[in-house]
Amino acid sequence: MDCSNIQFSLQKSKVDYQQLQMLFNQAAFWARERSINDLKTAVLNSNPVVTVWDDKTMIGFCRGTSDGVYRATIWDVVIHKEYQGLGLGRKLVETALSHPLMSQVERVYLMTTYQQNFYQKIGFQENRSTTMVLQNTYDLNPISLGNDSMIEVSKGVDTVSV
Repeated sequence: MDCSNIQFSLQKSKVDYQQLQMLFNQAAFWARERSINDLKTAVLNSNPVVTVWDDKTMIGFCRGTSDGVYRATIWDVVIHKEYQGLGLGRKLVETALSHPLMSQVERVYLMTTYQQNFYQKIGFQENRSTTMVLQNTYDLNPISLGNDSMIEVSKGVDTVSV
């Protein structure tokens, strides 16, 4: 396959959400049926966001979240099936890891179901000590502060009223 037109981008504004949704549906069993609105929210709240392009076709994607010092996580690594096995997935992850928000942290986490060997070749190691997960059901009770007052979280992430 001719890879001479392949380009990597760190520009969130370049994400084509229709193509991203199709890419997930085609090559990521864990991300099928994600809505465009949810994809936009995920990208908005992620940094870095890396896309891979063959001319005008998005063939790869991943995103990260980081506090810039202690912990970071790589999410949603996907390469179009026709482009797998060419080293693009490795380059995609390495591009995300080289971003300043990722490269300076103590630990970078990643979740994978079947691709442990792939990520081990990049340097990731199995970590059995951090295996907890909360399946958020969105019906958690508000926090009681006593005196019958409750915390209500408003739509603004930074605002809490008591």
